[in-house]
Amino acid sequence: MKQQKIAATAVAALALGGLAACSGDDSQGGDAGSAPDSVTVLVHDSFNVPQDLIDRFEEESGFELTTTAPGDAGVVVNQLILAKDNPTVDAVYGVENFSVQKAVDEGVFANYTSGDLPASGADYTLDGAVTPIDLGDVCVNVDHAWFEEQGMDEPATFDDLAKPEYAELLVVQDPAASSPGLAFLVGTVEALGEDSYLDYWQSLLDGGTKVASGWSDAYYSDFSGAEGEGDYPLVVSYASSPAESAGATGSLDDTCVRQIEYAGVVEGAANPEGAQAFIDFMLSDDVQAAIPGEMYMYPINDQVELPEEWAEYAAAPENPIEADTAVVAENRDTWIKDWTALYEESGN
Repeated sequence: MKQQKIAATAVAALALGGLAACSGDDSQGGDAGSAPDSVTVLVHDSFNVPQDLIDRFEEESGFELTTTAPGDAGVVVNQLILAKDNPTVDAVYGVENFSVQKAVDEGVFANYTSGDLPASGADYTLDGAVTPIDLGDVCVNVDHAWFEEQGMDEPATFDDLAKPEYAELLVVQDPAASSPGLAFLVGTVEALGEDSYLDYWQSLLDGGTKVASGWSDAYYSDFSGAEGEGDYPLVVSYASSPAESAGATGSLDDTCVRQIEYAGVVEGAANPEGAQAFIDFMLSDDVQAAIPGEMYMYPINDQVELPEEWAEYAAAPENPIEADTAVVAENRDTWIKDWTALYEESGN
């Protein structure tokens, strides 16, 4: 079972960690990037493209592909920034919209937006610095059977979740350690405003909302709708998650926050040509069609047909919350710091 952001590992703990090779040679060297006949790509730990497509890329491009995965999307950004003066990779995939502006502002990307970008991705470009590859929506998921068995109405909105009868049923992720946790925090700021979001979180925490360190613990250990053994029938996850449960779970559309994943050429890369070829490859029809089943995100190309179970159970929300990347870049550290202080004071 492949869910996006399978391991939401603490950014602070892994920021200085080494890169672990997922394919190819595990020694990256200390010079800028890979050899000219290979291309090295930094990816998040949920990157999974079918091997036959990778084989085709290598045959058609002439570049051997090596990927390194240090953790989730937040860790990827930290690795890029720490190594910007001596890059060890040529390209990056998986930087999401809540972190990408920080990386752009730090100058880690060379200007490149793929000419193969479909029209449906045009609204998500960032001044030519990166290329959007896929998207997803972080939403509260609900275990339908649990609420039916309890004879309770399901919540529908952020305000509902803060009510005492629902707050104690919800598990979220630490925004300082988890990509979906950060997305949900941003969603509360966008929906409730900077003057009110901390009061909202106070209501959640006082009401018994559990904070897990990452997505996998929250979804597979705490959520009652995944393996069926958790104690919480509400969890922050993805709009795509109900595709795996054949509709036994659902997502609350009013809580959905749009997440975009980008690929970019690293400034100072040893093989910028190979990096560009990799980004073009990620926009190819076959890779875009593989993204839902392999990485549980929606392809950026909206003309690609989704798997049948997605169309039935996990259609993308029509009006997700969409945050301004520049505003998030300016304020995210403050939001996380203030949230962390509130959480620590709550004693949970």
